[in-house]
Amino acid sequence: MNFSPISALSPLDGRYASKLNALRPLVSELGYMHRRVQVEIAWFIALSDAGFDEFKPLSPGARAYLTGLVKNFSEADGVAIKEFEKTTNHDVKAVEYWIKSKFKDRPELEKVAEFVHFACTSEDINNTSHALQIKHARAEVMLPGLDGIIAKLREMAHQFAEVPMLSRTHGQTASPTTVGKELANVVVRLSGCRDKIAQVKLMGKMNGAVGNYNAHLAAWPDFDWEAFARKVVETPELGETQSSDWGLGLTFQPFSIQIEPHDYMAELFDATARANTILIDWSRDVWGYVSLGYFKQRTKAGEIGSSTMPHKVN
Repeated sequence: MNFSPISALSPLDGRYASKLNALRPLVSELGYMHRRVQVEIAWFIALSDAGFDEFKPLSPGARAYLTGLVKNFSEADGVAIKEFEKTTNHDVKAVEYWIKSKFKDRPELEKVAEFVHFACTSEDINNTSHALQIKHARAEVMLPGLDGIIAKLREMAHQFAEVPMLSRTHGQTASPTTVGKELANVVVRLSGCRDKIAQVKLMGKMNGAVGNYNAHLAAWPDFDWEAFARKVVETPELGETQSSDWGLGLTFQPFSIQIEPHDYMAELFDATARANTILIDWSRDVWGYVSLGYFKQRTKAGEIGSSTMPHKVN
């Protein structure tokens, strides 16, 4: 069976696929692989600048080539990584092997290829990649979407500021209000929630298998690995700076076990859930106003509200 929206197991890739097109390149497995490549290459380039005799600073040409692997990452590249994974049965190692395969016939890179993924555990790559996925989904989809809703509700609040409406309390009529005031209530709540979503710091850790820089210190015991990892994690990422010295643009997690604890994700998702709750609350209010006859739904030519009730509007 060929994949299509109607053969999808999840309605997110089926009935509602068109609603999620903007998220697909960011939070799909392809997007995940893209960010893994970005993290591995950011770490690799930074290692070349660390001052080790075994790994001299890369030339401008090599840096440009590596940066291009990130900038120009394609679906074909993702498929190639999956081919490596058929052998490795390990997704992060497949990314490492794919990067090394791109060093072929480039002597400067071939001789230092073993510094790809140096001292990293898979979680170093995965947690930072997840954070980058969330970072771009928030900046490019979630916040613009919320901003659009808030702007429309604010516009309507002004438009209907003088339209009187009988408010309700405990299922009964209450004191007068205006339609604009009811909309303004939602705008204030949603704006505050939007700010909470935007303010969550996205964390990243790159401290090795149990969070103690064990492999790092075994190789270079006198090197300040914590400061190095912090620089990679917090230096603005590709696209945020014109410098060839780019990192991940995240907030450094100084203490962790093997995994980054993901508390920031809980904070972000809770704030997102609150935004959804506010919108559900408003939707239910509107539904109630429709039931009371305050509002009337517009019909849309060709749409069917019910298979048996011709007057119904969805």
